[in-house]
Amino acid sequence: MESSRMVVIGGGAAGMVCAIAAARSGAKVLLLEKMERPGRKILITGKGRCNITNTKPWAEFSSHINPNKKFLKHSFHAFSNTDTIAFFESLGLQCKVERGDRVFPVSGKSSSVVDVLVKEMDRLKVIQNYNTSVSGFLFNGSAISGVITSKGVFDCAAVVVATGGLSYPATGSQGDGYRMAREAGHSITPLFPSLTALMPAGYNGDAKGLTLKNIALDLFVGNDHVQHETGDIDFTNNGIEGPLGFRVSRKAVKAMENGNRCFLSIDLKPAVGHKELQERVKREIIDFRGNSLFRFLSGYMPSQIIKSFLSDNNYPLLIPDGEKREDFANKLCNALKSWKIEIVSYTSYERAVVTAGGVCLDEVFPKTMKSRLCDNLFFAGEVLDLDGDTGGYNLQIAFSTGYKAGVEAAHLTKKWISGE
Repeated sequence: MESSRMVVIGGGAAGMVCAIAAARSGAKVLLLEKMERPGRKILITGKGRCNITNTKPWAEFSSHINPNKKFLKHSFHAFSNTDTIAFFESLGLQCKVERGDRVFPVSGKSSSVVDVLVKEMDRLKVIQNYNTSVSGFLFNGSAISGVITSKGVFDCAAVVVATGGLSYPATGSQGDGYRMAREAGHSITPLFPSLTALMPAGYNGDAKGLTLKNIALDLFVGNDHVQHETGDIDFTNNGIEGPLGFRVSRKAVKAMENGNRCFLSIDLKPAVGHKELQERVKREIIDFRGNSLFRFLSGYMPSQIIKSFLSDNNYPLLIPDGEKREDFANKLCNALKSWKIEIVSYTSYERAVVTAGGVCLDEVFPKTMKSRLCDNLFFAGEVLDLDGDTGGYNLQIAFSTGYKAGVEAAHLTKKWISGE
């Protein structure tokens, strides 16, 4: 049996920061990664630019964390977004803040983030075993005594599971950590994809490539209004994405998983009051020369979405003549302020940014990331039932929980070595 005092399983964002924090705390660390190289998912984040974190203070930052922001509080304050920026800059990676308080490397390359993390692990002499899969644990009472891998069994004083979730399985995130957690007695809350594309009913892809800026978006589950957001949405091959689409996707997907119907209501003119818009539409439609509603609407929205707008609202192609025009204008204004779209499906884990659900938080100590059920087991990152909105929040969850787990596991390792 090979010997290593502390084992980190998973070479993603949480795992690498965990290994660095533990090594800096004096532990001998072995990192196990099933893929041929680390940080595969980091490389595709932020469209290949890597949105490292978000600079919002905790009071605002925490409002973007699900399902239990209080669980993250201790880890965040131990290794905050400010600490994350300072950490990377100390490794030679310069950072910049962009719109929405999002932080990116100045290089504009996700590979720069992976490179500095690997370089620091090398400097700290973290042993890194790649192409190494974990099949199970050896137990000694209520503690793990060994990690069973494709390259043999490694003994350990502490284990950190930082294997990620199910999103983007091609990067190695295939749910291995949930199996490991169950083996140690943990329960897993229901899993579902989040920050993913939502597919409207009857969507034909005509609007692919279009971005609607500065709109208001409301999510309804059945007849219940559950979320309101403002900002931008993108139309892609997979439906509605972008900042707002992703932001409402968590509740929408969960509702559909539970068998409920979901609807989005889009306000195309949120900066214009209902009465003001009503008067404008009424005036312009009465003065409009011609009877093509399609041509009239081109002054209110991009042409790519007009057909869908007309179809969803059951409008004819022609504007009625005479007195009916005023009533028609009022109804049209209502549709511009509340374009209702039914969502019928969503993109699964193959392109979802993050996995919602995971290792039950009630079974993990929030101050240490240590299991409440196994004496020397810790968790970090996406494997936990903890996720955030798009905008740097999920990587910060990984960094904060990875750092905390690394420091605490190293501390436990030292205690075990000294026989305390």
